[in-house]
Amino acid sequence: MSLSGQGAAYWSATLKLLGGILAVWFICSFGAGILFADALNSIKLGGYPLGFWFAQQGSIYIFIALIFFYAKAMGDLDRKFDVHED
Repeated sequence: MSLSGQGAAYWSATLKLLGGILAVWFICSFGAGILFADALNSIKLGGYPLGFWFAQQGSIYIFIALIFFYAKAMGDLDRKFDVHED
């Protein structure tokens, strides 16, 4: 694989990872917190409606988990394409 081909593959893999993470972020923040809040409010979590919980607390926990997932996944991609830092 040529250097430009490897660079294009690395960029494609990076964009695919970012697209997936942004999709999860959107579904959890906008979807669960706003669009589907009424449907989720029939479920209680800690005494609070689930839609409210996602809007106030759950999204924050998911965002933090996404940060750690992104760091690990990018490290793996960097090693796979041999562009990692030592």
